[in-house]
Amino acid sequence: MPANLTDLQKKQIEQAEELLFEGPDKEGFAKDLYFGRFRTDSILPYPELKPGTKAAGDSMVAKTKEFCEKNIDAETIDRDAIIPDEVIEGLGRLGVLGMTIGKEHGGIGMGQFNYCRVMEIIGGHCGSTTVFVNAHHSIGLRALDLFGTEDQKDRWMVPLAKGEKIAAFALTEPLAGSDAGNVRTRAEPTDDGKGYVINGEKRWITNGGIADVLTVMARTPDRSTPDGKITAFLVTPDMEGFEVLQARMDKVGIRGTATGEMKFTDMYVPKENVLGEVGKGLKLALTVLDFGRTTFGAGCTGAAKFCIERMVARANSRAQFGKTLGEFELVRGKIAEAAADMYAMESATYHTASLIDSGAEDYMVETAMIKIFASDQLWRIVNDCLQIWGGKGFFNDQPFERMMRDARLNLIGEGANDVLRCFIASVGFRHLGKELKGDNSGFVKTWTHRASVMSESFVAPKIPVKHEHMRFFSRALSKQIGQFSWQMKLALAKHQEGILDRQYVQARLGDIATELFMASCVYSRMTSLLVNGTIPEPDKEQEFKTGRLYLRLAQMRNEKRFDALKFNLDEEMEAVADVWLKDTFDKNWVNKPEGEIDP
Repeated sequence: MPANLTDLQKKQIEQAEELLFEGPDKEGFAKDLYFGRFRTDSILPYPELKPGTKAAGDSMVAKTKEFCEKNIDAETIDRDAIIPDEVIEGLGRLGVLGMTIGKEHGGIGMGQFNYCRVMEIIGGHCGSTTVFVNAHHSIGLRALDLFGTEDQKDRWMVPLAKGEKIAAFALTEPLAGSDAGNVRTRAEPTDDGKGYVINGEKRWITNGGIADVLTVMARTPDRSTPDGKITAFLVTPDMEGFEVLQARMDKVGIRGTATGEMKFTDMYVPKENVLGEVGKGLKLALTVLDFGRTTFGAGCTGAAKFCIERMVARANSRAQFGKTLGEFELVRGKIAEAAADMYAMESATYHTASLIDSGAEDYMVETAMIKIFASDQLWRIVNDCLQIWGGKGFFNDQPFERMMRDARLNLIGEGANDVLRCFIASVGFRHLGKELKGDNSGFVKTWTHRASVMSESFVAPKIPVKHEHMRFFSRALSKQIGQFSWQMKLALAKHQEGILDRQYVQARLGDIATELFMASCVYSRMTSLLVNGTIPEPDKEQEFKTGRLYLRLAQMRNEKRFDALKFNLDEEMEAVADVWLKDTFDKNWVNKPEGEIDP
């Protein structure tokens, strides 16, 4: 580790290495992009469900759609700020709340692919219900399913999977949000070694104030570090010292979800309630979030599809200046871009869900990319939908005001998008730096190895062309992958360890990588589409044109990002930020407790 790093940077690097990169390096499609490689066997062919699995999923999708239309009133849920018990009970009876849990533990045993199909339906119907299900199943139950002992599963899983009890995942604190490693809740072992005493607070926890079982993150003592390490505990609200400060915090959107704030005061938890390994809680949390981010993508896809349907309906029925709105280019452009980006988020979501179902070991970067892209594009799509609806869309008898409020959470929840952008780039810098370093087996061999790694970017990767219509896109995608890898290596060579503080650079490279992954998923899906002789030609034409537009949009967006790496206003932005942050405002607010800052 370079000697000129600050103590904080060294600590952050050590923590990241322990959490994200322990054990042998795992291969993956996204990670290969950093080296200018296109891992064909990880992306082609585009995944399809087996007939029996698809039929079961089709049935579940149909049942979920019918249930949502008959029983979930998104407007009432938002207005009353509560999801009715009968909705939760109905989702439980339907099997949604334990969909991927094994039948032996009360679930219905479906895979992530079909689960995402169901979450897409719910996402297109109600934002609050989507987040509730995601918090309960994708991160609440998933932690117990992946890391729980058989005794723990036998004790808690069946009523949770059936929706008779509710799960929550309690990580966030006043000082720990996107900086998950800053957890301050502590769990001290008792003198008799039979358990732990937990003290601390958790807030902004979905389902936290109403949950029957919570996965709580707390620091336990560890000889290797004064702060200790984070451990996961299974906690129930009947434990002495468990206090709900607020069960339903008021918020901008997803108002129907119960977002809670809890406090633990000398709360005793038996050692049998440790989830996973002592000191490995943060690794557990990051693993679980991979599942949540995938279903985030599905929920956003469903909401985007709803918006596109409403955009088309309005464009075909509303007339102005002697024409329908659908005859105006600026309206048509909004609909086309929305459809193209929805197609990309759907393609990447189901590709990654299939990776999970296949037993792949690493999809951490892919899920971060899905979460960023899907939430960013949905935010724009909802805004464009309201714009097409004009004045009528601005009033509360239409769903778009609620959808805008709901969609805004997606850019923050389960990892703020700007943090994830930098994370994506940082993973690449870590892997490139390790590869460029070589094995220190001699000067000549080391530099020969480095030259080989650098030169990979000079040769664009070979991307298979299964249909002549894809040849242009193969070349364009290949060229940008090589260009991206070269820019990653240049940034690392130029800034070295200083790249840790170059967030403008990190964010651009993270966005380029994200768009390349999304484009690769679309490329794979379109290739499978074109060689499939069973799809009706009108459907094939619509899908091909939509996917083709996305690939061109992705190419143009990345060209702008590549240009911004060379020509930008970063220094001017920093200078102005200095003036406003240091010289303009009274600084007395800096030391005020949160909540007491003057507007």
